[in-house]
Amino acid sequence: MTTTEKLTEFFTKKVPADWRTGDLAVTSDNDEVVVVIPIDGDGREFRERTREKRMKIANDAEQKFNRKVSWGIEVGGERRLFTHAALPVMTRLRLPERAVLDTLVAAGVARSRADALGWCVRLVGKHEADWLKDLEDALAHVKTVRSEGPVSL
Repeated sequence: MTTTEKLTEFFTKKVPADWRTGDLAVTSDNDEVVVVIPIDGDGREFRERTREKRMKIANDAEQKFNRKVSWGIEVGGERRLFTHAALPVMTRLRLPERAVLDTLVAAGVARSRADALGWCVRLVGKHEADWLKDLEDALAHVKTVRSEGPVSL
């Protein structure tokens, strides 16, 4: 069972069925799990009403999976995150790459180089979604092949 399957199973069991109008959307990386609950009605009321129970579920998950848990809802096709982690990422850039970020800052597209870099990553994610999905699928296949390979001595 993959980590995503384990996480989805965990949250599907823990999140009460009467909270949601469909299946949970569970995504994760090595640092964070984001659980989006499809609901009808007022998101603010839902957030307040379920806060204590969601925090208990999050605490259990954080201990079990060693990742922060963030919550969101989907109402009428629109996704709203209540909380999410924004983690620093270190990178080294040469002058031409820094010039791109500085241009975005000077043009008012971003407030800082960090914001500009985030903007660039979101842009690539949006325009290269199919290519990134192919990469993710290939990586999943590599993990499967490795797990079926010989055991190290």
